[in-house]
Parts: sequence; C-alpha cells; structure tokens
Amino acid sequence: MKVFLDDERVTPEGWTRVHWPNEAIRLLETGVVEELSLDHDLGDDEHGTGYDVILWIEEAVALRGFRPPKISVHSANASAREKMEAGVLAIERLVLKQNK
Repeated sequence: MKVFLDDERVTPEGWTRVHWPNEAIRLLETGVVEELSLDHDLGDDEHGTGYDVILWIEEAVALRGFRPPKISVHSANASAREKMEAGVLAIERLVLKQNK
C-alpha cells in the first residue's frame, strides 16, 4: 500500500489518501504500507502535521523494531520540509544501525 498524507493536492493514482497524521499512523501500524509521501501543513495544526508521522516512525523504529516504508516528503513549506527530511535521514540511520 502507498499512503499519501495531504489536505489539498490531488492523490496520485495507486495511492491511498489520508488527511490526518493519526490516519497515516493507523495504516503504518498494520504493517502493509510500502511507501509513504508526506505533506507538512494539513490545514489544522491541532490535528497534527506530517512531521508528527516522522516522529512516530522514528520512535517506533528505535523502541519497537518497526520496519519503516520508503518515505518521501512533498511539502511546499521549505523549513518544515528540511526538518522532515532530517527526520527521514535519522530513521534511515537507525535502521542501518539495527541491521549491523
């Protein structure tokens, strides 16, 4: 399954769209997500941002041995995109460390 977290963009063909971080996390918990594409700003910060999903994945990898899907960031928010991409790199480093 490919999951696309966004509030405005058109969902690419073959992807499952979710609007909120908790929806993405619920799907990640099933173990069937192979790819994940994240936006940061979702229209209501009280419901969270794409970065919240990155944080959840990082914690799940570090503490529970979660195997993350391929993660990409499609946010137009430059500073948030940079922060999210740094989180993706941290996740990748954790996975590499665990595989040694």
